[in-house]
Amino acid sequence: MPNGSIYVPQDEKFKGASPQNLYETFWFAGRKNRLRVRAAIAAAGFIAGNVIAYRAGMGNPFAVGVLLGGGAALVDLFIAWRLHERTAVWRGKRRGEVQTGRLLRRGLRKHGYHVMNGRAVPGEASIDHLVIGPGGVWIVDNEAWAPDTLVARYGERLFFDEKFGTSVAKGLIGAAGSMAEVLSRETGIPIAIVPVLALHGGKIAVRGGTITGEGLSVAYPRRIAGWIRSNPTAELTPEQTELLSRTAARILRRMM
Repeated sequence: MPNGSIYVPQDEKFKGASPQNLYETFWFAGRKNRLRVRAAIAAAGFIAGNVIAYRAGMGNPFAVGVLLGGGAALVDLFIAWRLHERTAVWRGKRRGEVQTGRLLRRGLRKHGYHVMNGRAVPGEASIDHLVIGPGGVWIVDNEAWAPDTLVARYGERLFFDEKFGTSVAKGLIGAAGSMAEVLSRETGIPIAIVPVLALHGGKIAVRGGTITGEGLSVAYPRRIAGWIRSNPTAELTPEQTELLSRTAARILRRMM
């Protein structure tokens, strides 16, 4: 039965609501429970602090308990905030390209890389970021997925939950090929461009926050700059980097 179950009647107050609105509704509904759990964590920390202080012969066990209990509560608060903030792009509260662009500039410019935002080959699809530097050339696009989406690789295929990653990979690989062809022709420097997808929300099913399959790398935005520096695909001189960057700025259409 589409959009529901024949066994479980729909709750009218949730009927027609988007996944993002449902997420927000349940998040705020769970606030009291999170506060109760945080209070229990703080109490456990307070008790543990007192016990540690007594056993260690410290002069003020109460203060140690307060510090440890308060610290435990703050850690729990930070974890809850971080989990909620990871969904901000998916919920429409943040712009993924703005976050990723800021992280790329912060992590790459000081290492000699140029980061350009919102570029497209005339007549082709646009991409969010073009990165050119000593280690090669990359394009980075942003996508937001629900927080419970699992991104995994089986064999050489990517999966976003039960959906094939082929359609996502195909579009970015095509854009990378088109840009590489144009830049190589205009500069005389043969290059290959590596496509990367910045994942907002969702969970990557490998350690390190980066997974590759079907010719596409998927990574959390905060991991991409370091991954680019650690995985060079070419050796470009400063002169070549500058020529490619100036050519890209001149011929690739800027998207607002």
